[in-house]
Amino acid sequence: MALAGVAADQVSKYLVVNNLTLHESVPVLGNALSLYFIKNSGAAFSLASGSTWIFSILASLVVIAIIVFARKIRSTAWAVVIGLLLGGVLGNLIDRLFREPSFGLGHVVDFISTPWLVPAVYNVADILIVGSMILFLILTFLGINIDGTRTPSKKQRLADERAAAEENTPVTVDDVHTEEHTDAKP
Repeated sequence: MALAGVAADQVSKYLVVNNLTLHESVPVLGNALSLYFIKNSGAAFSLASGSTWIFSILASLVVIAIIVFARKIRSTAWAVVIGLLLGGVLGNLIDRLFREPSFGLGHVVDFISTPWLVPAVYNVADILIVGSMILFLILTFLGINIDGTRTPSKKQRLADERAAAEENTPVTVDDVHTEEHTDAKP
C-alpha cells in the first residue's frame, strides 16, 4: 500500500513538473478542480515556510515511528491506515530531501486545487495522509483495535457486567429458605 502510494505521488509530481509551468493553472472540471503548480516550502497551507529542514526531520521521525508501530498491527484495516500514512509521509519527505533548493530543504510539489472543498493546493501524498486519518477515526469510532479485535460498546460492556454480577451473586439465607418452601410438599 505504502509503495503504491509513493509511486502514485511521485509519478503525478513528475508529470506536473515536466508539463506545467510554475504557478500555471489548468482547469480540469471548471472551478471545481484545477491543476495549479506550486512549490511549498512549509507545512499545510504553506505554514512555517522558512522551517523546511524541521519538517524534513519530523517526517523522518514519523516514518521511523510508523515502521516500528506497524509490527504490532494484526488488522487489515489498520494495515491500510498505516500504509496510506506511510505512503503520504514518504511522498512528501522525498520532495523535502531531493528537490530544489537542496537536500533536506526541498520544496514539496503541490498541484491539486479544489477551492470549493479545501482552500489550499495539495498533492497525492496529502490525500493519502488525510485518507489515513479519516480511516483512523472510523476504526477508532467502530472500536476496531490494531490486533483486529473489537472493543465492546458501552451498552455491551454494561450488559456483560450485569451478567457477570448475576452469576457471582452469593446465595442468601432468604434464597435458600424460599427454595425450601417451594420444594416442600403440602
